[in-house]
Formats: sequence, structure tokens, C-alpha cells
Amino acid sequence: MSNYIKAIFKNRPNRFIANVEINGEEVIAHVPNTGRCKELLVPDTVVYLLPSDNPKRKTKYSLHFVENRGELVCIYSQIANKIVFEAIEAKQVKELSYYTECSREKTAGKSRIDIYCSLNNEDDGFEECYVEVKGVTLVEGKIAKFPDAPTERGRKHLKELILLKKQGIRTVVFFLVQHPLGDSFEPNWKNDPDFGEMLVKAYDAGVEILVYKTLNSLDGIEFVGESLDFRL
Repeated sequence: MSNYIKAIFKNRPNRFIANVEINGEEVIAHVPNTGRCKELLVPDTVVYLLPSDNPKRKTKYSLHFVENRGELVCIYSQIANKIVFEAIEAKQVKELSYYTECSREKTAGKSRIDIYCSLNNEDDGFEECYVEVKGVTLVEGKIAKFPDAPTERGRKHLKELILLKKQGIRTVVFFLVQHPLGDSFEPNWKNDPDFGEMLVKAYDAGVEILVYKTLNSLDGIEFVGESLDFRL
């Protein structure tokens, strides 16, 4: 049985918290996503909260899911890395399925890249791959777009991937669409043209782009093992 509590979103005073209503009582919930999410977090929208029993927390709840167009959208940004890592380990990402070792977070230059994979055996030799994960919650029509707000950090990560690629190392930027209605992907040229330009530059330099999605329910999140198309 799910531990999530249904609530009604009211407003978001800052990027860290939201005012929500549970059975007529207004409470504060932590928002585990620093993006704007303004297309999702609309007043009177149904959201789902995960309660915490940690007495040291300032907020008792975390806002994990938002109802949008009949679907549950996961806005818990940190879970994207976990989902992709577990999918790679389970050989669900065909483009990365032959690596023998994977680990979370590895420093490259001035950044920490989300996932590091390697292959080291007598037959195939040694190969390494850095994977940077970006969770995508914004879907317009059926097109998933990233970012939903300008991201200097995102551009920095792409620059690091380009530098690694120039050293002969395989690099991947992995967009995980966390809105089930997303059927394809493109950069959000309207909200952050600089990121779009950097993504094109990275792709031209040989950085690979992978796009997958999830199907969400309160009982769990399912990684869909079929890549989506993208357009730059």
C-alpha cells in the first residue's frame, strides 16, 4: 500500500517549499526540485506527498508527484539519477548494456558527473564512459523539453563532457523524461537558448544523447526500456 498522501497545491513561496492543503488544513511541504515547474505546480492541482518521521526536519512532507493531464509526474529530481543507474546495472539501457562496472558520481575536471561506467576484460580491453543525467518534467503536447528554467550548472556539465570526449573518452548526456506523456525530446530553446546551443555543440563534438522515460504510479516508478527520439 502506498504511503503517499493526497493534497491540493496552493502556492510556492520559494523554490524549496510549497503551501498545500490536506483535508482542509494548510501545511508546508518540501519541494525536491529547484526547477520552476510552473506548468505543473498550478494552484488547486492535485499533488502527492511523502511524509517523513524525521523529527529534525523543518517540513513534515516532501512533494513527489503532481497530477498533470491525467498522469502522475515525478518532480523528485534526485531520483532520476537512481533510476538511470539501476536501469544501466539491470542492462535495460541497450546503448550502455555491455559495461561490466558502474558507480555513482565521479569527479571530472571541476564537476561531478552522475554515473561512471567501465569495461575491463582481456577480450575487449578497457573502455570508460561518463553519463550525466538530467530529469525532464516539462512536456508540451507530447514533446519533452529541458530545462524548464535557465541552468548554468547544466551548461557546465556539458562543457565537461566535451572536454572528456576530446580526450577520447565516451560521454553521454542522459535525459530521463519523468512525465509519461513525453514521446520525444528537444532542448527548451525558449527558456534557455544557451543550453540548447551548448547541447548542439556537445553533440557535434561527439557527446551522445540518450532519451528514455518512466511510467509513474504511487506504488512505483517503471523505467521504460525503449529510447525516445530527439531533435536539436
